Amino acid sequence: MADHAGDAEPKVESVMEKITEKLHGDDSSTSDSDDDKKSSNKVSTMEAIENKVYRILGREKPIHKVLGGGKPADIFLWRNKKISAGVLGFATAIWVFFELLEYHLLTLVCHVLILALAVLFLWSNASAFINKSPPKFPEAALPEDLVLGVAGALRIEVNRALAILRDIAAGKDLKKFLAVIAGLWFFSILGSCWNFLTLFYISFVLLHTVPLLYEKYEDKIDAFAEKAEAEIKKQYVVFNVKVLSKIPRGPLKDKKFL
Repeated sequence: MADHAGDAEPKVESVMEKITEKLHGDDSSTSDSDDDKKSSNKVSTMEAIENKVYRILGREKPIHKVLGGGKPADIFLWRNKKISAGVLGFATAIWVFFELLEYHLLTLVCHVLILALAVLFLWSNASAFINKSPPKFPEAALPEDLVLGVAGALRIEVNRALAILRDIAAGKDLKKFLAVIAGLWFFSILGSCWNFLTLFYISFVLLHTVPLLYEKYEDKIDAFAEKAEAEIKKQYVVFNVKVLSKIPRGPLKDKKFL
């Protein structure tokens, strides 16, 4: 009996040692896994910071979302080549009629309606003479989602422009003020060279070409824009030191207006 008791005690001790070793092993494995997760999270955040690519105007969304998304963005980015080519061809035809052929809007509309009504009228009467049913003319209507998409994208851009003008009028950002003044001066020079329709057509063509080229060569254009922005900032610092800092500015609050 004493021998059996002596044999049981080391067995119990060995079992307890195995249990404690297993528990310590699990704790060490969980702590190691936690350390691995923390280190992996740190590495991923560091990689995200290092891999952050410069984008024009600090945008974080793709160019499709910047253009408003939906069908208007699909048209500008040539997702459907037939629709994009049709829209651009229609705008080109309008520009040719009004600029090269010197048509007026009312004259063009009247001539188009006269030609369309005459063709349809003769076609309908000719079908009666040849004992055939008159043709069924399709109903022409603009799709609602396309019109709403264009109007929504235009509304967003107009509201953004109004917000920028409000900030400039408040006198908060001198850089933005100078940039807008330079842009308006540039557009005033363009307006003196071309009329409104030509400028509108040029802008329409640019909307169908510039986003497509930017999406195709995005990395190269962003790298060039980063260098250009750095150079512009250097020149602005020089201009601020030599010119803007020498302009006397008095506090408006101390002045009393009668």
